[in-house]
Amino acid sequence: MLLSIYDFIDYREYLNDWFDAKKKENKRFSHRMFSRLMSQKSPSFLKDIVHGRRNLTLEQQEKLTKILKLSASERRYFSDMTLLDHSDDPDERDRAFERIAAARRLNGARKIDGESYRYLSRWYCPAIRELGRRADFEPKPEWIIEHLRPKITIKEAKEALQILEDLEMLQFDANGNWELNDGSIATPMQVSGLAVHNYHHEMLRLAREGISRFEPDKRHFMALTVGVPEKLIPQLKQELNDMATRLLDLCDSAVESPQRAFQINLHFFPLSDSLMEKES
Repeated sequence: MLLSIYDFIDYREYLNDWFDAKKKENKRFSHRMFSRLMSQKSPSFLKDIVHGRRNLTLEQQEKLTKILKLSASERRYFSDMTLLDHSDDPDERDRAFERIAAARRLNGARKIDGESYRYLSRWYCPAIRELGRRADFEPKPEWIIEHLRPKITIKEAKEALQILEDLEMLQFDANGNWELNDGSIATPMQVSGLAVHNYHHEMLRLAREGISRFEPDKRHFMALTVGVPEKLIPQLKQELNDMATRLLDLCDSAVESPQRAFQINLHFFPLSDSLMEKES
């Protein structure tokens, strides 16, 4: 079986499958042999990498890509996979994923990522999805640009419509008639956290801009600063979740057709350290 690195987004999974393929080719190939090739004393070196018990250093990564006999473009792809897994910088991980997605498209890899990530990473995709519930909605870039605030470009509107189609949220029949569906959002574990980060980052940006963009009667901002016992935190989070569920129910059960798309943000985060952190 020919193993393509572009079929993977998790470098640990790729290494695991590479080892299995190598073992089928040569039954004498072992974890101990791999460790010797990598100049590592521990015979479980590869197992530790595959199971996430340790990360690759840059020096180890360079040596490993030679053992894997990767081309220059494959080495760059492998490096981006490690960045996606290792980096603590969301912006760096975001750029790495964009390069991964582009390389996968270029090399014809099977589709296991992309659309769900882009749906959550582009604020206008969920907004257009909700605008689709309006009675006068038209799945055309021109209509979207006319009604969405803040405005987006033709290119962005076309991209959003394509993402909604790919996720089967927006479906057309042979006659060009369309309908809105729930669709399906799923991202690999390595990407889901990044996509959610991007979603919140974008919505916070829009909220900040909305303070001056909209008149008070068109928006509602509220903030509380409170002292909280540590034991109360789980209950407060549950209360916020219950409130979000109630707000969704109010909107979804409304008899009237939706007329606007709104964003509701609920935030709960610390402004100080805790007594327990001080004591530890």
